[in-house]
Formats: sequence, C-alpha cells, structure tokens
Amino acid sequence: MTLAGVAVEWGWIDRRPAKIKRYSEAQGRITYLTIDQIKRLIECAKKDQNPQIYPFIIIGLETSMRRMEILSIRREHVELQRRIIYIPKAKAGAREQPITQHLAEFMEGYLAALPKGTPWLFPSPAAKDGHAMDIRKPFRRVVIAAGLNPDEVVRHTLRHTAITHLVQAGVDLPTVKRISGHKTLIMVGRYAHQNGEHIQCAMDKLSERYRKSG
Repeated sequence: MTLAGVAVEWGWIDRRPAKIKRYSEAQGRITYLTIDQIKRLIECAKKDQNPQIYPFIIIGLETSMRRMEILSIRREHVELQRRIIYIPKAKAGAREQPITQHLAEFMEGYLAALPKGTPWLFPSPAAKDGHAMDIRKPFRRVVIAAGLNPDEVVRHTLRHTAITHLVQAGVDLPTVKRISGHKTLIMVGRYAHQNGEHIQCAMDKLSERYRKSG
C-alpha cells in the first residue's frame, strides 16, 4: 500500500491526493527536413495566400529561432549591417541572433515593403500585442501542399532542421549552441546523433589517414 493509501486508511486525510503524471522531454529521433523537402516547402510557401508564412519559414530555416521569437521580431531589433536580430526575451535569456547573408538581403526588401509605422515584422492589428501570435494553420496548409506529413512536420521542425544541418555541415557544437540559443551543450549534442551519415563520413576520413600513413 502506498503512503497515500495508508494516510486515508488511518484517517489522516479524507481522500487520495491527485496523481500528477510527469512528462519527460522526448528523447526520440528528431524530425528535420532534407534539402529537397526544404525546397518544396519554400516553393509552396511562396504561393500560399498568407503573405507571412514565407518569411516565417525562411527566418526559421536560416536562424533556428523559435516560433514566438520569430513572430515577435521588431524592426528596431534587426541590424542588417551586423547581420543580427536582437531577441530580448529568448528562452535562455536575451541574445543576439546571427543571420545569413541571404536572409539579410531578403529582410531588407521585406522590411521596406511593410506598412509604414508598424514596429513588427509580423503585424496583426487584431492581436492584443499587435503582432501575430500563431501561424499554425497556414504552416500546416503549406506542409500539406509540399507533400509532407503535417503531423510530423510542425513549426518547431524548422528549428530542428536548421540545427541539424549546422551539425551535419561540421560546425562545432559550441558554435551551434551560440547560434541556436540553447542553454547547454548537452541539449545541442542530441542533434549530433540524429543522422549517422556525416559521422560515418568522418570515420571514413580517419580510416583513410591511417591507411595512407601505413
């Protein structure tokens, strides 16, 4: 008998306390997009009726930023010359998010096309905070149009994709941590084990060096 059961039987309490189920962070295989899938997703986003879904996807893929970090970007926090986006309320604390040259060029045109006076990159006059809070429906629509499974490819998949491709490109984990805004290297390390192809390639190079020196 559990302690709670004994306490009820002895009259210390009149009912069993509610049992709270603890959920641990999923440690399974991380879902990310291949280069071909990325191309299909981007092409479908360009054609979608929602004008914010394409920039949302591009920013996600080229920065690894989280959903709300993207949707709450302000004009004043984008520094194209330095190629950074300042995130004042990131999960692990305020940080400067580096961006690619391609994204900097895209954002220059995107910022210029926004309505004058709006401080947000994803404005939504009807929203309480003035910017879009969710983009799930158009994202799901674009995923389906790209021939992908909307139950597997979700908004956070963009972040997983960016980080995974950084790791597969051979970027060291401390640098990936700096780009992704993770709190610890342990969290980033999960991405190093998701696809063994680049790791096997590294081992093949090691083998080649040994054979040449033999």
